[in-house]
Amino acid sequence: MVVRLFNVYYPRRILILLASDLFLVCASLLLGILLNYGHDSYLVLTYKHGLEKVVVITGLVLLLSHYFDLYEPEQLRTNRETYFRLLAALGGLSILLAAAGYLFPRFMLGKRSLIAGLLIMVASLIVWRSTYSWLLQLPVLRERVYILGTGKLAEQLVHSIRDRCDLGLDIVGWSNTLGTSDLTFDLARGPSGRMRNRTVDRVIVAPSDRRGTIPVQALLELKLKGIKVQNATEVLEKTSGKIGIDGLYPSGLIFCEGFNARLSLHRAVSALASLVLLTLSFPLLPLVALLIKAFSPGPVLYRQKRVGKDGEIFTCFKFRTMHKDAEADTGPTWARDDDPRITRIGRLLRLTRMDELPQLWNVLRGDMAFVGPRPERPEFVEWLNREIPYYHLRHTVPPGITGWAQVRYQYGNSVEDAKEKLQYDLYYIKHRSLPLDLLIIFKTVKTILLAKGSRPRRKAGDQLMTAMTAPSVRH
Repeated sequence: MVVRLFNVYYPRRILILLASDLFLVCASLLLGILLNYGHDSYLVLTYKHGLEKVVVITGLVLLLSHYFDLYEPEQLRTNRETYFRLLAALGGLSILLAAAGYLFPRFMLGKRSLIAGLLIMVASLIVWRSTYSWLLQLPVLRERVYILGTGKLAEQLVHSIRDRCDLGLDIVGWSNTLGTSDLTFDLARGPSGRMRNRTVDRVIVAPSDRRGTIPVQALLELKLKGIKVQNATEVLEKTSGKIGIDGLYPSGLIFCEGFNARLSLHRAVSALASLVLLTLSFPLLPLVALLIKAFSPGPVLYRQKRVGKDGEIFTCFKFRTMHKDAEADTGPTWARDDDPRITRIGRLLRLTRMDELPQLWNVLRGDMAFVGPRPERPEFVEWLNREIPYYHLRHTVPPGITGWAQVRYQYGNSVEDAKEKLQYDLYYIKHRSLPLDLLIIFKTVKTILLAKGSRPRRKAGDQLMTAMTAPSVRH
């Protein structure tokens, strides 16, 4: 169902799709060279760096496909949308190659070879995507799943599976009991006209109360018969990239693998990444400061107390994006859609995440890491510690400028959003590693370029306003 790569679980089907695209793009470009040069193709590939050029173009295709969410099946609701994004990615590739060919003609494939390769690539990728969508729906290539449980956890699991057709799972039963008849269902009529019964391939246990409600003996017999038996929390973690806290017991955290807060290279990598980014962005800093002063009187930098590792308080630096004394009348409040307190240049800074550049100094000082849970204000933390179980666990690692929750979930401005982001933060803490940090940084670039997660997902709920005065902070 899923494969673990860089401490993240990916559906096998997505990895197959990625490998297939890699093969088709390379084959299309090589075929274009073969059609143009014939027997001289070997000389072109060997002595004119043709093979290296094919590798570079293939990498560009896969990168553009990633940026157009072609490997994010939950973002693709229809085949028409898939084809549109695919053509948009290939159109972007054509523009990049045209510009590169104009500026650096020596480093490009022959014009005829490139055009032929691109035409073959477009046709092959469209045909393959159509075939792939058809294959995903074949019953023989899908697993039959029975959900044991009817509580909130089971409901979350059902919705998660039904929203992810790429997992190859079909729910054929869902109840709080487990009987022999529950594990078979009618598949189709055979040649004799009789209905053929099929046994489920997987049973996922999602009880609302573990005390005496799990049919252990029956599940053991199923496992011995070759039927996969899994815990709902484990499945949700692998399919959603987060650890659900509803119904989560402390033993589930104590006895599981992971949650190793120590990472020897983490501090060094964070400091190096921050130093590089600070050096590259240094010429922009005076310009940003002048724009902030021009659009609104007040200080350039905004200083705010935040909660760091082990609950220690530190001063976080950001470029000011709101008017001076924006919270003088209302007190600390969460930012909302079209917040009038935000200046015009502040909206641009938030959209491009440039307002967070001063936090690189916090990383160099050791207050923060480059990757980790977003730091929150002390008032906010004190409140959420009471409202959300396990919230304090996010402070077992240093906070970060970017994180797993930031690249997987949009801007949040309610307690439900904070709870959702905590589940992603717990996943990160459990699987924390250097490869996962590099993956998050890679995804952060996409998030910034496409301006994802830079605005609130929805307006704050009424419960937030009545419960307490919450801080104005972007998670």
